[in-house]
Amino acid sequence: MSRARLEEIAITEAAPRDADALRCLHAYYAELARRFPGGFDVTLSRDPDSVDMVPPRGTFLVALSDGHPLGCVALKGDGSKTGEIKRLWIAPAARGMGLATRLMKTAEDRARSLGMTTLRLDTNRTLGEAIALYRSTGWTEIPAFNTEPYAHHWFEKRL
Repeated sequence: MSRARLEEIAITEAAPRDADALRCLHAYYAELARRFPGGFDVTLSRDPDSVDMVPPRGTFLVALSDGHPLGCVALKGDGSKTGEIKRLWIAPAARGMGLATRLMKTAEDRARSLGMTTLRLDTNRTLGEAIALYRSTGWTEIPAFNTEPYAHHWFEKRL
């Protein structure tokens, strides 16, 4: 697949168990297993339930180019005014073109439409590019708000 231009990439809502979503998630988990010093086991992580990532509670977004998934992000909700961003991933071939920023903005817009006023997320210290993205797009580092075993940094953003 040739490198798509950012404006040619469609961001669509998907069920977290759809084929494109699962392709992204499996690639994401495999990458974490390679990058984290002790590996990554999704069964040890605070993996959100599918019901929390579909309307009216949340959403799961997939970025597609010519039918190929290039990235994803989940918005986990529980019916309150606070949501959580989960599973932001961009395919290596699509990195450096602003797709992560676009996915995050779309997730923030969806959060607003669902009545959320605050978003939170956690991340691992080895994901420096993600930490830099969050800091550069208005996220503030906060104390731990969960017990995610792979998290070293926690962030919040007021919408």
